[in-house]
Amino acid sequence: MKRGFYTIMAAQFFSSLADNALFVAAVELLKSGGAAEWQRAALVPMFALFYVVLAPFVGAFADALPKGRVMFVSNAIKVVGCLMMLFGTHPLMAYAIVGLGAAAYSPAKYGILTELLPTSQLVKANGWIEGLTIASIILGILLGGQLVGHAVATRLLALDFPLLDMGIDTAPEAAISVLIFVYAVAAWFNTRIPHTGVEMRPIPKNPMELVPDFWTCNSRLWRDKLGQISLATTTLFWGVSGNLRYIILAWSAAALGYSTTQASSLSGVVAVGTAVGAIVASMRMRLDTATSVMPLGIAMGLLVILMNFISNVWVAAPFLILLGGLGGYLVVPMNALLQHRGHNLMGAGRSIAVQNFNEQACILGLGAFYSLSAGLGLSAFGAITAFGVVVAGIMWLIQRWHANNLVRHKEEVDHLLQIARHDTSHGGS
Repeated sequence: MKRGFYTIMAAQFFSSLADNALFVAAVELLKSGGAAEWQRAALVPMFALFYVVLAPFVGAFADALPKGRVMFVSNAIKVVGCLMMLFGTHPLMAYAIVGLGAAAYSPAKYGILTELLPTSQLVKANGWIEGLTIASIILGILLGGQLVGHAVATRLLALDFPLLDMGIDTAPEAAISVLIFVYAVAAWFNTRIPHTGVEMRPIPKNPMELVPDFWTCNSRLWRDKLGQISLATTTLFWGVSGNLRYIILAWSAAALGYSTTQASSLSGVVAVGTAVGAIVASMRMRLDTATSVMPLGIAMGLLVILMNFISNVWVAAPFLILLGGLGGYLVVPMNALLQHRGHNLMGAGRSIAVQNFNEQACILGLGAFYSLSAGLGLSAFGAITAFGVVVAGIMWLIQRWHANNLVRHKEEVDHLLQIARHDTSHGGS
């Protein structure tokens, strides 16, 4: 791997660490403020909101500037969201601003991989990036849980700075103030990311011209016989896993009687399995065999339903590790295949923006459904059953879709797989 790859990993680690710790702090901020259950559940779709709304623009923004600069600006936006949350803005609105920063960050984070590395290293690079991201999710959730816990929060609130009264009086506020510094560390690493030498693509004078361009890119990826399968799989995976992050917190409270701090520790367990699965996939899988992992998606959905029958933490922990492991092994090769096809068809930034739009629209839709259901009284157990059925059923349909492509469009699929086997600089289509 090139030297710049490790700088990207460091920047991604600290930014993702803060993102996940902030989610736990925001849940506790709403909980301590007496907010209803549906508002806490709504944090997930609110974070996804700008991914969907700004999808036509963020990809072009990532392609118009050096990726490191884009990532720096994005982290600055996240800091603004944190400050808004600290100084009186409703947590849902402030968290949406943090989501705005994340929406701008993602096309640059993944797009730079295809600029920096050859095709043969994409699966390996994705394995390391996803593995490190999952590690940051584990540590971020644990960090957030500890920061809002009584032991650490008491010490943070006891700190006294002369001539400086920030008005920070609660554990979640103290946690958020610490996370601003973590974002600052990520921003410093962003400034150290090297230029890749890839030609920049300027944004049109009228940004609205990007809307039809985005929909054209979206359509091209959905028509591609490998792109459509990898896009459908990753869209479903992230749509469900994005919401499971909160559902596991709710399930831990309902099934095990856990507090936010205890539940955050259990949420991190899922990420342990995902990290292991991601790293194993990066070592074993190749682009041209990525579609072979689809049966794992069906198994993952069925396992989700079994969560309803677990009431012991010693059973829950290994079960959640297995669930995460299947997800990590599924998503890494599919993500790499999607990036490969997207880069060939339209360029790195635009393809990642299309991917984010579909995945975050799925998170937004499923999150809105869960939030509405919570408002109407649906239990965490009912939501888990619904999610498991959706995952298993839709993954089966995607698998049938690919099997049909192998018969009806055999020559085209074979040609695309041949391109994936070649170690070139993403040429061809």
